[in-house]
Amino acid sequence: MAAASSSQLQNIYYERKTGTPRPCYICNRPTTTVLATLKTEDFLYSCDGHLTDSASPIPTPASTPGPSADDIKKVIADYHQREARKSDKGDKDKDKDKGKDEQEKEKGNDVKVVDSPKSPSTPSIPTSSTPQNPTHRKFQLHRHIFEMRKNELRRKEQGNKAKEVSKGLPQVPRTAF
Repeated sequence: MAAASSSQLQNIYYERKTGTPRPCYICNRPTTTVLATLKTEDFLYSCDGHLTDSASPIPTPASTPGPSADDIKKVIADYHQREARKSDKGDKDKDKDKGKDEQEKEKGNDVKVVDSPKSPSTPSIPTSSTPQNPTHRKFQLHRHIFEMRKNELRRKEQGNKAKEVSKGLPQVPRTAF
C-alpha cells in the first residue's frame, strides 16, 4: 500500500470517538476523541475541551446555514411540476404498454411486471427549521499545528524510504581486521 504524500494532505479533520483512550496531542491527558482526515491519512487525539475552547489552537467549526424555507418551497414546486409532466407522458405510454402486455399474455410468454407511473407524491423533507447536524463535526487545525503534523508525516516517509534503500546496500563488516 502506497503511503500518502504529506504535501497532498488537506487541513480538514473530522471528530470521531475511539474505544481506548490515548494521550491528547496538546496536553497529554487521556482522551477518546480523535481528529482524523477523511481517508485517515493523518489523525491526532484531542481533548473535548480543546475542541470547544475559543482560545484553543483547534478552532470550533463554523456553522453553515441550511437552505431557507423559500428555497425548499421552490424545490418542492419544481419537483411537482416535473412529476406532473412525467405522469402526463406516462399516461400516453401506459395506453400503448397495455396493448403490448395483453398480446404477450395471449402468447403465453413470461409475465412481466410493469410499474405503473407513480402519482406525484410529496417528497419526504423534514419540516423542522433546524438543519440536521452531520455525524462528524468538521475542524481545521491552526496553521502551525498543521505544519507540525505535515513535518512529522514527511519525516516518517523519509525514514521508510531510507529503510527500503538500505535493504539493497551491502552489510557493514563486523569482523576485526
